[in-house]
Amino acid sequence: MLKNSAIGFLLIASLSAFGQVGGEATYQFLNLIASPRQAALGGKVFTNLDYDVSQALTNPATINADMDNQLAINYSSYLGGISYGTAAYGYTWDRRTLTFFGGISYINYGDFEGYDEQGNATGAFTGNEAALSFGHSRQIGYSNFYLGGTLKVITSKLEQYTSLGAALDAGLMYVDEDIEFQATLVVRNLGMQFTTYAGQNEPLPFEVALGLSQTLENVPLRWHVTFENLQKWPISVANPARVETDLEGNQTSEKVGFFGNVLRHTILGAEIFPAGGFNIRVGYNFRKGEELRIVDRRNFSGISAGIGLKLNKFRFSFSHVRYTSASNANFFGMQIDLR
Repeated sequence: MLKNSAIGFLLIASLSAFGQVGGEATYQFLNLIASPRQAALGGKVFTNLDYDVSQALTNPATINADMDNQLAINYSSYLGGISYGTAAYGYTWDRRTLTFFGGISYINYGDFEGYDEQGNATGAFTGNEAALSFGHSRQIGYSNFYLGGTLKVITSKLEQYTSLGAALDAGLMYVDEDIEFQATLVVRNLGMQFTTYAGQNEPLPFEVALGLSQTLENVPLRWHVTFENLQKWPISVANPARVETDLEGNQTSEKVGFFGNVLRHTILGAEIFPAGGFNIRVGYNFRKGEELRIVDRRNFSGISAGIGLKLNKFRFSFSHVRYTSASNANFFGMQIDLR
């Protein structure tokens, strides 16, 4: 059974293994950070197998009994006046053997003033998108493997244009409780549009990712390594602003080698006191750090940090993410134990 399930999962992953990153697909809000904890650890972590019900928004294989009756609400005042948030809830049925997950992601792009091609005002408009998620995870036999899936119904309204779609997330996770190690393979946003904005079908932001994490034995620290967007290689694009010109006027474009591409797929994160009532979290996203950096100027792009605090049945989280010298974002979250 384990063999057949793993092979089936890999076949699903290969159905749409083509490159899709930013600007190449619709419903890009599906790739936004799901929670302050995720934000602090570099933006994407797929291996948190604990109470954090928001984790199921990115990897359904992490759905577990510790999420029972946990309600999480997260919010961020994002770049350019954009606001977005997520909410998640877990419920365990049948004596802690069946745990189900429900979640929502929502983004509001704010208010805009419309004009036609002659510059005449056409009135104010707005834009917003949302995704409603339902998921479940099960242990494969008596093995150390867990298989989970999430179905997402997606709705989008941009000015007068609307679209409806659906997507599937699937995750396969290996858990070694003896050494507190987890590894997971995740396929995200495998789906399609049911109705389009203007009669043209667009792909969804499909992604294949690999995550690893472990809690150290004698140190209160848990490390995380994430390899994102593995469906596309190379992921880097030469930045035209970094063209070098010599004294004779010859221009040399930026070149990104194999090692540079590996780093652009990599996200590092660490949690200090991961099992305590107070957590410190830090992360670094190599792709953000490289693509958003300014030549000959230190602006700390790609760095993120945050804290978590548990007070009775409440968990509060705050994170700060550094994008550029002019653009940063703060993330706030609260999880309530309703048991």
